[in-house]
Parts: sequence; structure tokens; C-alpha cells
Amino acid sequence: MVLNRKKLECLLWVKEEILPQVEEFKYLRVLFTSEGRMEQEVNRRIGVASAVMRTLHWSVVVKRELSRKAKLSIYRSIFVPTLTYGHELWVMTERRRSRVQAAKMSFLRRVAGLSLRDRVRSSAIREELGVETLLLRVERSQMRWLGHLVRMPPGCLPGEVFRACPSGRRLPGRPRTRWRDYVSRLAWERLGIPPDELEEVAGEREVWASLLRLLPPRPNPG
Repeated sequence: MVLNRKKLECLLWVKEEILPQVEEFKYLRVLFTSEGRMEQEVNRRIGVASAVMRTLHWSVVVKRELSRKAKLSIYRSIFVPTLTYGHELWVMTERRRSRVQAAKMSFLRRVAGLSLRDRVRSSAIREELGVETLLLRVERSQMRWLGHLVRMPPGCLPGEVFRACPSGRRLPGRPRTRWRDYVSRLAWERLGIPPDELEEVAGEREVWASLLRLLPPRPNPG
């Protein structure tokens, strides 16, 4: 697979055989595409999580004999990991936040015995069920991974990729948001840490961990 915004043909020979070139490739259960976008993977995660909810709908989610505690245990141990697998490297646009939030609340509304017609706010349902905001968990995990990358010694491939800066002229069109730029902006918005101080602060493991523990949820009218 060739990572490029434009489709390129690359002949790769192994002995006398040409390896087939593909447009997408699944590695460690994460779907990578030749364009380098994560949109298909996020859509796939939401689809897989929705399939899990449909499978568990009658036997778990709306079953009256099960307590809410048992249903929420299933939610935390099965549904959330399925929905957010690989989320550490997602660039969370407002559209993606909204879709992930909607997928999560679809499960929780059923646990609470409600539907969209009841017009109960998402924040009220979460408070009633005692469930942490999923987007807060995602942001905390993303910035925790940032700390791991910053503290990696020289020569570690993930750290080298994180610090790499592409060379050459940018292609015309709207620039894409790199994960490094996204997480730097996230730390500035959510923790008040300027980008030029980010690596220094994140490099202190205990300090960084304490900041993430105190990370407040985003103001959410829903």
C-alpha cells in the first residue's frame, strides 16, 4: 500500500513475484487507507459497536431481569472498547465527536429505558446512570499517548514519526490536520499548555499524569 493523497502505482518485487498493491489494509484490527485518512476506520468502529448493541439488545440492554449495574458493566467492558479501539490516534473533528457521542448515547438511552422521543438531555441520562463522558475518556487517552511519545528515547520509531516534519511543498487544497497539531491544540485548549512548552511538561510523567486526572469534561449542552 502506498500512502499518498493521489493514487500512485508502485511495483514491489519479491524475487520474481510482484506483490499486489491495495488501497486499504487492516493491521492489528485497525483499517489503514492509502489516503492516510481515518474516516473509514471511525465509521467502521461505529458500525461494529452498533452491531454489538443490536446483538445484545434483547438479551442484555433492555432485559428487565438484569440490573442497571450489570448492563453498565457490559457497556464498559464490551461496547466502549469496541467503539473506541485505536482511538488514541484519531483526529477528533466536531463531526466525529458528534457521531461517537450519538453511538454511545444510543446504548445508554436504552439502558435508561428512554428514547429520543422522550427528549431527555444526554447529560441528564449520564448523570442518572453515573457514566463518565466518553469524549473525556478519549481526550485523556490521546494526551496520555502523547506523553508516551514525548518520553520515548531517540531511535524509537513511534517517537521519530511523531517528531517528523514533512518536506517539500504542500499540495493545493485545504491542509489536513496532523495528529501532532491536533493533540497540541487539544492540550492548549483543555490544559492551557502552550505548544512550545508541551513536550517539556508532557516529559514529566507524574506531572502529566496528575494534569490528566484533573482534566474536566467539555461544556456540553446535550
